[in-house]
Amino acid sequence: MPYPKFDRDRLVFRGLTERKNRVDIEKDNIRPDKEILNLTEEGQKLLVKTAARIKQARENGSSVMLSFGAHLIKNGLSPVLIALMKEGWLTHLATNGAGIIHDWEFAFQGKSSEDVRENVEKGQFGLWEETGLYINLALAVGAYEGLGYGESIGKMIYNEGLSIPSLDELRDMAVKNVLTDPVLAASATDLAGVISRMDIKAGFMKIPHPFKEYSAQAAAWKLGIPFTGHPMIGHDIIYCHPANNCAAIGRTAQNDFLSFADSVSRLDHGVYMSVGSAVMSPMIFEKSLSMAQNIKIRDHDHIDDHYMLIADLAPSEWDWHKNGEPPADDPAYYIRFCKTFSRMGGEMDYLMADNRDFLPALYKELNNKQA
Repeated sequence: MPYPKFDRDRLVFRGLTERKNRVDIEKDNIRPDKEILNLTEEGQKLLVKTAARIKQARENGSSVMLSFGAHLIKNGLSPVLIALMKEGWLTHLATNGAGIIHDWEFAFQGKSSEDVRENVEKGQFGLWEETGLYINLALAVGAYEGLGYGESIGKMIYNEGLSIPSLDELRDMAVKNVLTDPVLAASATDLAGVISRMDIKAGFMKIPHPFKEYSAQAAAWKLGIPFTGHPMIGHDIIYCHPANNCAAIGRTAQNDFLSFADSVSRLDHGVYMSVGSAVMSPMIFEKSLSMAQNIKIRDHDHIDDHYMLIADLAPSEWDWHKNGEPPADDPAYYIRFCKTFSRMGGEMDYLMADNRDFLPALYKELNNKQA
């Protein structure tokens, strides 16, 4: 007998206009020309090294990937991300589900970051109508269109709306493709369920995003640069909303994982930067690199000359570059993100820095400006 399940239809959702937010993107955004205050001499050396490797990678046509947790977006760094994309320095960006949400909320209302402690106490944390409805709906539409997780949200922001098929169209698509293209048939059925459940009308659904100039996802969609989302079920506030359909999330997330792995397959002579201690980055990287090596080995090749810069606020006295992986009785062994990347071949350095200093300083170094 199935376990009992929580009934999300009983939840009371409130509008985002009622929510207090701690970050206002118009006031708190960080520009590429930000003054760098807290980068050490050793950090500056690593920055120069990383910029040189990025320039070499772009000359070689290799991947330059930036993976990050949600705090990079919450800290208002989207203008720097957008500048790095526009100027051709980054070929792939990847974040977790929370990073996707904060970027969307900034584009939609110019504000994000609620008080978790206060709102959990009130039974209101994460229960916001627009975030839950629009992101889940965009993912269901994106799954039907064959898009990835980040693509689906970036497209909605850039177009300021969603194209909603009719229920008749979705029914016909499901019936016609149930044997020949069961993924399309299933995604049509899932989307039909979402729009029927939420009483969404067919046609173009206008969703204004008056602050979309601050959206890294929208900029990536416009520029054709992969911006992939790598969620985990139950980790994000969108799972609270009855519009949530985890099958659609799984399809879009699978597309993004394969896009990520494709970029990793071109990482020889390239650069991978992981900013923040989010578990997502090392976990998806190690699987993707293993798959890429599998194909390379079959073709009598191997990915060896990749450079990995891992940046976070956590202190680490262990010299990963010189000494390799620490023994299990050393606390540094349990800095999981460094431990994983140290096993990935190539060359790895660890930089202790605030992302609000690291990213603008990298931009300046790449553009030969005073950092």
